[in-house]
Amino acid sequence: MNVHSPPRYDLGGCTVTLINGGRLKLDGGAMFGLVPKALWARTCPADEHNRIALACNCLLVEWPGGSDRRVLIETGHGPKYAEKEQRIFALDPQDWVLPRLQAAGIDPTTITDVVVTHLHFDHAGGLTHPVDDRVRPTFPRARVHVQCHELADARRNFGVMTATYREENFQPLDAADAWRPLDGETEIAPGVRPRLTPGHTRGHHSIVVTGRDRTLVYGGDLLPTRHHVGAAYNMSYDLYPLENRASKQKLLAWLAGCDGLLALDHELDTPMVAVRPDGDWFRLEPAAATS
Repeated sequence: MNVHSPPRYDLGGCTVTLINGGRLKLDGGAMFGLVPKALWARTCPADEHNRIALACNCLLVEWPGGSDRRVLIETGHGPKYAEKEQRIFALDPQDWVLPRLQAAGIDPTTITDVVVTHLHFDHAGGLTHPVDDRVRPTFPRARVHVQCHELADARRNFGVMTATYREENFQPLDAADAWRPLDGETEIAPGVRPRLTPGHTRGHHSIVVTGRDRTLVYGGDLLPTRHHVGAAYNMSYDLYPLENRASKQKLLAWLAGCDGLLALDHELDTPMVAVRPDGDWFRLEPAAATS
């Protein structure tokens, strides 16, 4: 595994570091819903199984010299997959968020808070991992923040994908009393708060990080790649496509108005972008890292 210094973005008083949480492949038709393959395949070519390559981008939020808090946004797919699932999703169980953090010199016991946009396996799979034949929390001292509605839906397996909510990602956190369910847009840490963006799931939220100089939002599966910026570009995995479109439009308009940054969870090439007005909609421009 080639490890390079991860890109960092200075927002003023806090920094956000992009952490690779692994890679996977999902069906291209499912990722683009009603959009014809003739359109999406121009920019996202599919393999022989009609799968497209996707990232699992995570963010580490820190306050250099000002706080002992360390917030991890998202955990990627994690390592807990049988050989069949590894083949289906093109997963490498050795390449996930924990070894990537360790390679960057981050001790997982120093993570004080983990925030997930929702609890599908490719976002919450890194919350736990096998240790001595048991599945344990990956970040043993962290509080895990998710909307209470999302947590309830996950435990009832309410979704269009029957195997995406997995108890092995949840039960170890029950035992550790690590859950901190959120009811709305309650501040998680200084300058870190959720923004409700329902549509992909009923309890989906995006994560807003505000510094002195700039604001950044982790959009989650509201807008998984730069190719989903168009109004009609929803996933078949979205429970409520029209609600997702409305949430996307509101978030893009807000970011365009405040010159904010948008982090894209499944984007391979340009995971950090700026949002610009473009007629009656928006376009995305790559954003350069601070270091």
